[in-house]
Amino acid sequence: MKAKVLLSLILLCGGLAAPSARAEDAAPPAPAAPPACEVPSYLLTTDSQLHKVADVVKAGKPLEILVVGSRSTTIPSSEDSSYPARMQAILKEKLPPSEAVHVSVEIQSKKTAEETASTFVKLMDEKRPTLVIWQTGTVDAIRSIDPDEFRRAVTEGVAALQYAGADVVLMNLQYSPRTETMISVPPYLDNMRVVAQEHDIPLFDRFAIMRQWNDQGQFDLFSPSRGPELAKQVHDCLGRALAQFVIDAAHLGPAEQQN
Repeated sequence: MKAKVLLSLILLCGGLAAPSARAEDAAPPAPAAPPACEVPSYLLTTDSQLHKVADVVKAGKPLEILVVGSRSTTIPSSEDSSYPARMQAILKEKLPPSEAVHVSVEIQSKKTAEETASTFVKLMDEKRPTLVIWQTGTVDAIRSIDPDEFRRAVTEGVAALQYAGADVVLMNLQYSPRTETMISVPPYLDNMRVVAQEHDIPLFDRFAIMRQWNDQGQFDLFSPSRGPELAKQVHDCLGRALAQFVIDAAHLGPAEQQN
């Protein structure tokens, strides 16, 4: 029962969605970034590179991105406002008009990293994405999965994705001040950082970014009163940050972007 209550609380921006939904079907044009989306540059900087993304974009081929995550990947009845859809809109805006960008979402609701990783061989064979963004850690933290087991599961999952030929970005837990004292998050954050370093892949630090927004007063992530509207705003900002993170990690310069 405790785990169920925690899961409901921590999925601040979450919602249900059909698995493998296409984000581009509903994504509207991207408006200018609001001030609330500001992120310190150090939180969007990575030494790891997305070589396959760079090769695909420079060759003018379709960029296929698969987001694997939990319910916090989506927003109920507003799929066009979710961060995968917003990321796609920004990438389409920034990359050349001839560049096709397709973002699909695979929901692994209530699954641990180990359970999710076990689906990767089949999933990669079906989807064949250029880039996989794997959002994980929340369920493991709520269930108090042994941190060492969590690290092994993430390591095996990343290895499977890379073996299948995809670039990988790890995305850690979302920040929620309402659950910060109820679960122990640091071991899972630390282990994801270790795996990212060992495999030389980018880590999108969603936890630190959202905590920054909350601490600076850009978003009040404690109050549930503005749930749906707040979720849309946070997702929009996450999508913008993630799109820029991908562009920077792929080292796509002005020649590969629209002026």
